[in-house]
Amino acid sequence: MAPIDLYKRIKAYYSGGTPNKPPAISTSTAAILSAAFVAFYVIPFYLSSTTKPSRTLSKDAPSVIRGRIRAITVSCTVSTLITVYILAQYNQDTLLEILRILGCWPIDLADIGKTLLLCSILFAGPIFDGAIVQKRLGLWLSGTLIRETFASWIGWRNYVAGPVSEELVWRSLIIPLHLVAKMSPTRIIFITPLYFGIAHVHHFYEFVLTHPELPLLPAVIRTIVQFAYTSLFGFFAAFVYLRTGSVYAATAAHVFCNWQGLPQFWGQLRVDAEEESSDEQEQDGNNGKNKRPQRHYAPVQYSIIYYMLLVGGAYGFKAMLWPLTNSSHALANVGSTKH
Repeated sequence: MAPIDLYKRIKAYYSGGTPNKPPAISTSTAAILSAAFVAFYVIPFYLSSTTKPSRTLSKDAPSVIRGRIRAITVSCTVSTLITVYILAQYNQDTLLEILRILGCWPIDLADIGKTLLLCSILFAGPIFDGAIVQKRLGLWLSGTLIRETFASWIGWRNYVAGPVSEELVWRSLIIPLHLVAKMSPTRIIFITPLYFGIAHVHHFYEFVLTHPELPLLPAVIRTIVQFAYTSLFGFFAAFVYLRTGSVYAATAAHVFCNWQGLPQFWGQLRVDAEEESSDEQEQDGNNGKNKRPQRHYAPVQYSIIYYMLLVGGAYGFKAMLWPLTNSSHALANVGSTKH
C-alpha cells in the first residue's frame, strides 16, 4: 500500500477529518516520554568521573567532552528507538512516514537556506559587529575561524554534537510524540521548548560544583537567563520544525545562534585588541606579568549603526518569519485554531 501523505494525516487531526480516531498516545504519555528523554540525555553526565566536572576538572576539558559525546550518542539512540516504535506500533506509520514526521526526509536545501537567512536578518547587528567592528570578515571568508574552531573539542561540542543531539531529541523526537497525541501546533510550540529550557538547568549544578567559593545568587541569575534564552530559542526552533518539517533547518538555526551568542543590548561597542606577544611584554619590563588583552571603545557611529541594525533586524525578522518558513513539507498548520 502506498504511504499516506503524513501532512494530510496530521492536518486531518486538527481539521476534524478523522473525528472518531483517537490519538495514538495521550498527551500525558507524550509528556512522560519527553521527561524521560530529558533524563536520558542529562543524567549520564553525572554518573561517571569521565563526564562529571569538578572544581579541578572543567566541562570544557577534552576528556569530559569526549565522554559526554559518547553518553549522548547512547541516550539519543535509545530515545530514537522508543519514538520509532511508538510511531510504528501505535500510530501505524510506515518507514517513509516515520522519516517525514522525524523531519529527516525530504531534505530541502531551500528550507535550510531560508531559515539561515531569517536568522541572519535577526542578527544583522551582531553580524555587523563581528564583520566590521571586530574586523573578522576576512577570517570568516578565508575559513580561518572555522579551522580554528574545529581544531578543538569545544568547537565540536558547540557546533556539532550539541546542536545535532539537542535538535534530534527536542525537535525530532519530542514534537512528533505530541503531534500523534493530537496536541495543537500552538501548544506544541510553546510547551515542548520548556523541556529544552529545563534540560539546561543542570548547568546551575555544574556552576555551583565548579565554583564553590561563589555565592548562589550569581548562579541563580545565570541559570534564569539561560533558561529564558534557551526557551525562547526553543519556541523559534519548534516553529521552524513544524513549518518546514525539517530537523536540518532547526539544527542550522541552532548552530547559527550558538555562533552568534546573546546580542549586546546596551552600551557602546568595544573592540577586542590583540594580546601582546611575550617578547613585547618582556620589552615592557613586566616579563609578561599582569598583562591581559585590552579592549577599547569602538567609534560611536559604529554603535549607532549596530543598534539601528538590531532594531531593524528584529522588525525584519517579524516581517519575514512566515514567508521564510513557508514550506510544502510542513508537519502542521501552524496558527490554526482547530484541534
